[in-house]
Amino acid sequence: MLDAHISPEGTLSLQTIAMPADTNWSGDVFGGWIVSQMDLAGAIHAERFSKGRCATISINQMTFLVPVKVGDVISCYTKILKVGNTSIQMQIEVWDSHDSSRPPKRVTEGVFTFVAVDVKGNKRTIAEDLKQQFLQHAS
Repeated sequence: MLDAHISPEGTLSLQTIAMPADTNWSGDVFGGWIVSQMDLAGAIHAERFSKGRCATISINQMTFLVPVKVGDVISCYTKILKVGNTSIQMQIEVWDSHDSSRPPKRVTEGVFTFVAVDVKGNKRTIAEDLKQQFLQHAS
């Protein structure tokens, strides 16, 4: 999963700054805070793509590579990997771009799966034209 590419892949879906309230006793940002930012970024992309509400159903294959400190700007990049009848599988990468004098560092990445849901929280089908649109862009 963590290959050798050296720049972000996908769409910039969320960017935020790590604040003191997001850190542990050592001054490093909590991994859970980073995961929550990834989840938000993925939900934004999934909901825009599917044209409706989505919910996270799984997170796979995560490894934290470097710590994030207070003041670091993190950028979440999202890339749809697969679209099913009701689900969207997405790669989400987090990059730390705090210091503009050096290249950004990859913090983590993971594969998140979202399911499209209606207003009552029941699964809804992703429109066929959206699935076809994904397939055309993926090839």
